[in-house]
Amino acid sequence: MSAGEQKNGGDKPGDTVPAAEVWPEVERAERLARGAALKWASGVFCRPEHLERLSHYKKRESQRTTSIHTRLKSMVQSYLEGVGWGLEQLQEARSELKEVSHALRKAGLESNQNAEGVKSLERLREVSVNHRQLLAAVSNLPRLYSVRGMVLETERLVESRRLLEAHALLMDLEQWQDDILWQLHGASGTTGSALGSEDKELVAKYFSGVGQLVDALGKELWAVVSSALALARQNPTPFVSAVRIVEREEALDQALQEERGSTGGNSRPLPPGRPRCWRACFFQVLEEAVSARFRSVSYLHTRGPGLAGHLSALQHATMTDLATVRHLLEHCVPPHYRLTGAYLRASHRCLRAHLAQVSSWDLESGEIFAVLNWVLHIYNSLDMMGHPELVTELEKEELGPLISTEGLEQLQGKYVQSVRKSVSEWMHKALQVELQDWQRDQEPDTDHEGFYHTSLPTIITQMLEENARVARMIGESLRDQTIQMGLYEMENLLNRFREALVEFGKEHRRDPSNNKNKFYLHYLLASICNCIILKKSTESLQQQQSSRSAGQFSRTPPNPLAALDRAVRRACRLVMDQLLLDLQPLLPGLVTRSWLVQGGPTPKLCHILEHHLELYGRVRPPCRQRLQEEAQWLMVVEYVRALMQKRLVCRSADERRQLAQQMVQDEQLLREVLHGLEGEGSVPEVNPLAILPVLAEFIRLKDPSMLTLEVSGLAAKYPDISEEHVSVLLDIRGDVSRDIRGAVLDLLEESAPPLPAGYRPIFTDILVPPSTMAFCLPTAKCA
Repeated sequence: MSAGEQKNGGDKPGDTVPAAEVWPEVERAERLARGAALKWASGVFCRPEHLERLSHYKKRESQRTTSIHTRLKSMVQSYLEGVGWGLEQLQEARSELKEVSHALRKAGLESNQNAEGVKSLERLREVSVNHRQLLAAVSNLPRLYSVRGMVLETERLVESRRLLEAHALLMDLEQWQDDILWQLHGASGTTGSALGSEDKELVAKYFSGVGQLVDALGKELWAVVSSALALARQNPTPFVSAVRIVEREEALDQALQEERGSTGGNSRPLPPGRPRCWRACFFQVLEEAVSARFRSVSYLHTRGPGLAGHLSALQHATMTDLATVRHLLEHCVPPHYRLTGAYLRASHRCLRAHLAQVSSWDLESGEIFAVLNWVLHIYNSLDMMGHPELVTELEKEELGPLISTEGLEQLQGKYVQSVRKSVSEWMHKALQVELQDWQRDQEPDTDHEGFYHTSLPTIITQMLEENARVARMIGESLRDQTIQMGLYEMENLLNRFREALVEFGKEHRRDPSNNKNKFYLHYLLASICNCIILKKSTESLQQQQSSRSAGQFSRTPPNPLAALDRAVRRACRLVMDQLLLDLQPLLPGLVTRSWLVQGGPTPKLCHILEHHLELYGRVRPPCRQRLQEEAQWLMVVEYVRALMQKRLVCRSADERRQLAQQMVQDEQLLREVLHGLEGEGSVPEVNPLAILPVLAEFIRLKDPSMLTLEVSGLAAKYPDISEEHVSVLLDIRGDVSRDIRGAVLDLLEESAPPLPAGYRPIFTDILVPPSTMAFCLPTAKCA
């Protein structure tokens, strides 16, 4: 329809509402269709000559429109047919519902009429129930009369341990009791009322002996099971009877349970005391029998060596019982019992509980070792659970550890603490013995190599190594903890040892002539040897520790090697102090006018030094070389110190020559004493004795103008020499003018080199005496 037709049609009165107002989508669709048509037409008829094909296009579109209309009509027709069929079905269902509702109403009316008729039958039902109960009572009278006799007979059989016969009679009695209760209760489908309490009490009173028989029979059964190991070696028949009774009871329990489950609400109630679960009781009694051997064990009976014997007895008893179970009892029970596995589980649980109790006691280190060794090694060895015949059973059972990981760690901690207490006490005693040895009026003992030693390092080394060896028998973790503890105690001992050395030195200095300290130096040297031995022992213990144990300890790791080094340094310092003390009376005679004329105390000094060096030969390397080297430095420093005291000032060139010659002779004497050091490789890179010829050459120099060059070379070799030291040397010469002195000192001040790395100073610790000049002119240099 065209737009004009729509407009005219809409103006007529009585016309319906246009479709566009009801369905706006229709108008929109029409506009889109018109637009599409115009677009198509403008593309097809873009030229006048194309209008010749207008009739062809018109015919084609007319055919297409007709086809679409036909399909729409067909589809609408099929929809209308489906709606009609559905309406017919709804009508049929409505009519059927009316018929069913009418039938239900009619059945309800008839049911109400029948209910009134049923009430008249209640009396008949009560009479029927009473009749059945009386019939059951009459039929059970013979059984009821024989109950008392059967109870007495069963009691006699139980007392004589004829268990199978007693159980057969007991089952009959229980069956009669169950039948009577069921008959009194009434068969299913009657009244459905529960059995009266008076009837229950009457039956229970009449059959009261049955319950007592069950208890008596159970008591005898469990007594037999408890003594199964003893019976198996003598007469296993009672045990076999007990197992058969247990299996009968288990089968009866299972049958009653299945019957009750299959019949639902109309089933019989379970008889009194059911289910008994005697198979579970069997294994429980078996475990109690296993644990009975541990109940009599007390704290006092197993202390000290008794604990190891107790554990050994447990091992023997457990393996003997397992052999009895495996070879004898296993054949007396059904295969599904797996009696060996059950006994293994019971034994394992009892041992675990018993060892937990033992671990809670206040045990000593030896006792803890016995427990740990038994748990970690013996229990799983071929002699116990690792036995080939038990391995297959153990694979089927997940027994778990005898002691938990936390429990083992606690036990190992207690072991280490106990050993630590013992080690600390022994170390204290060894140190006290060492201090007493220092007061002996004889030299220290020497070993096969001629080195001094005392008993201290031997005691400490053997003790620590033995503890580490014993701990290694338990495991690497305990060994590492024990070694760590030993290193801590070693460090503490060495700190106390160093303090004892200091006190020993103070006591000697208070009274050097005391006869008690006659061998003071010898025992200092022995102490150094002891430290060297302890160092080797410490390094050996540290090497035994596994690498993964380094981060297992929260405390600061022990450092006994540092404590050893401090103790050795202190002992060496005391040795040098003693050398200086022996040299001290002769040192004031050095570099004096009498020394220049008569030769002085140098031979005596060399004798003392030689005696000390000979004693140092009793010290183990490398401390022997260190002591000899320190003695050499000390002697040279003291010699130079004596020179710096200006006890001798030369008055002429002849005295300077004589002084230099005497110094060279002294150097030769000292070199002869120290000649053995060269063969031992302990001579330092800068030999301290070399300074004496240099100083002698400085004093011997004839031309004072060459002193500037000489001082330059002296400062190059010994950069720690100061202006004060050079000034003293110039004073000793006695021929240096003020100008030369100033030039020499200025040169030294300008060319003071820094100390090279590794250089050991000689002049630094040598103090120069103050000048004896009464006053000083205010020269530019002084200013």
